[in-house]
Amino acid sequence: MNFLIITHVLHAQKEAEYYAYAPYVKEMNLWLKHVDTVTIVAPFLEDKEIRPIDISYQHAHIDFKQIPAFNLLNAKAAIKALFVLPVIFFKIISAMRKADHIHLRCPGNIGLIGCVAQIFFPSKIKTAKYAGNWDPKSKQPLSYRLQKKILSNTWLTKKMSVLVYGDWKNQTKNIKSFFTATYKNSDKEAVMRRNLNETINFSFIGSLSPGKRPLLAVKVIEQLQKKGHNVRLDLYGDGIRRTEVEEYVSKNQLQTYVQLHGNVAADKIKEVHKSAHFMMLPSKSEGWPKVVAEAMFWGSLPIVTQISCVPYMLDNGNRGILIEPSVASAVIAIENVLLSPENYQEKVEKAIQWSRKYTLDTFEEEIIQLLKH
Repeated sequence: MNFLIITHVLHAQKEAEYYAYAPYVKEMNLWLKHVDTVTIVAPFLEDKEIRPIDISYQHAHIDFKQIPAFNLLNAKAAIKALFVLPVIFFKIISAMRKADHIHLRCPGNIGLIGCVAQIFFPSKIKTAKYAGNWDPKSKQPLSYRLQKKILSNTWLTKKMSVLVYGDWKNQTKNIKSFFTATYKNSDKEAVMRRNLNETINFSFIGSLSPGKRPLLAVKVIEQLQKKGHNVRLDLYGDGIRRTEVEEYVSKNQLQTYVQLHGNVAADKIKEVHKSAHFMMLPSKSEGWPKVVAEAMFWGSLPIVTQISCVPYMLDNGNRGILIEPSVASAVIAIENVLLSPENYQEKVEKAIQWSRKYTLDTFEEEIIQLLKH
């Protein structure tokens, strides 16, 4: 089987191996275990640095088709896009002709082009992983809405399974509720019981970007400290808001209990989850936030905004804490748990039990079935 991947993820090459963002590549490597050859159509940067959060594909027969990256953020970028779109479209069409199975990664600009191109191949077996927010009521960019409309239209999109996060009502028959995973069944081990009478450790794990609201997490911890709670926050990740966060921490003298660590390897994040009491992620938008499920797996209780399928993951607050994106309301919701150790432990146990159903073993079994159809 020649398995084709169409993705917007930026790639780099080191010697004979291709590298990209680790969570995405880890998932794709599970698919690639069950195919003969792989074609990847994606943006490639010659001088892209291999970061700690990048890993390589694991397959002996990869044919990489480089396409230009583009965006529509301003007039200059839009003009450039007009010139590169035909090149990208015809490279994707050419790759689809030779593919036995077409796999689209959505949402994204390249994903949108792939959604249109796949219409011309109604007889080919296809899958699309929509890794964003599938909530029909959510406000999203036009390109995202177009991708959702094309993918869910069974007249335009044939022989495709569209994998989405969450369980949504009134969906077409090709929309399948799915999940993602990080750990294997063999990774399951006893979880250390946390004590709320000691220093209470919070983690923030994600990009320091406007969409993840890292400064909100810092301000919540600041207010909890002012109210007399012995808390600390460790932030893992990098991004355009790092300077803003660092300046706020310095200006308000929070260094004793707020620390930024930058990007770190997955093994380090695993150890953070094993010891932290809480994992805070006050995002504006998510698909299936793997970091939330990972934290739950190791007994770190998630604190997350009510977006996308997160309320489903947290069973509307029975397996974690759902907050509004404001300091005052978040502090109240967290305090309600801090002041009730029994409630905290009950939520942690429910979180562990639920998250450990979604392992890589189960994920791979689902992938095998998708490749057969």
